[in-house]
Amino acid sequence: MQPKIKISASILAANAVRLEDEIKKVEKAGVDLIHIDVMDGHFVPNITMGTFIVEGVKRIAKVPLDIHLMIEYPERYIAAFAEVAGKNDFITFHIEATKKPKEVISLIKNAGLKAGISLNPNTSTDSVENFLDIVDMVLVMSVNPGFAGQKFISDVLPKVARLRSISPDEMDIEIDGGITTETISQAVQQGANVIVAASAIFKTDNPDNAIKTLRQIAEQTPRKKYILSKK
Repeated sequence: MQPKIKISASILAANAVRLEDEIKKVEKAGVDLIHIDVMDGHFVPNITMGTFIVEGVKRIAKVPLDIHLMIEYPERYIAAFAEVAGKNDFITFHIEATKKPKEVISLIKNAGLKAGISLNPNTSTDSVENFLDIVDMVLVMSVNPGFAGQKFISDVLPKVARLRSISPDEMDIEIDGGITTETISQAVQQGANVIVAASAIFKTDNPDNAIKTLRQIAEQTPRKKYILSKK
């Protein structure tokens, strides 16, 4: 049985001056998660939100947080983020950012949170396949991380399909980057069930309608399950 479709609204594209209103608006529209992109200016060429933003969003949000760490040496910061997050929240780190992935996963799980592991568009699924039985989610980046509004990289779709075919049935597979009403069905068809959308939600005139449309397309898209050799 495939896990259910979830829409994760990335506040990277939200109006920072009206962040509370933006979060409440998308929650009312039915999003499942609030996606928070944490960037350190080293692993990616941008600096964004830290623990203080996560703490603030946690006070506002009624749905779980989807905390995406795009930072070097995540093992140094898990405790700080876990302190301001909750038991239903996800913390996802990048396989490229640490030499201690098992330690990072253990730190997240031992803190009572859900653990996710992410890979960039040019990273092989080989790098994460040994961890599929101990994480709750794998995040496939469909843009090079760092900025919202980039074009969807369709070359990552075989990775999504492979990961779905070899993962536990209940495991979430998330896709992040360039998601629009035109690209969402491609990702879902290959097995992605957690859909991160930033500009496709917050840069529209009607975020409520955007969320409902994305969900409708995703839920109506048939999902395949097979192994492709390309990694």
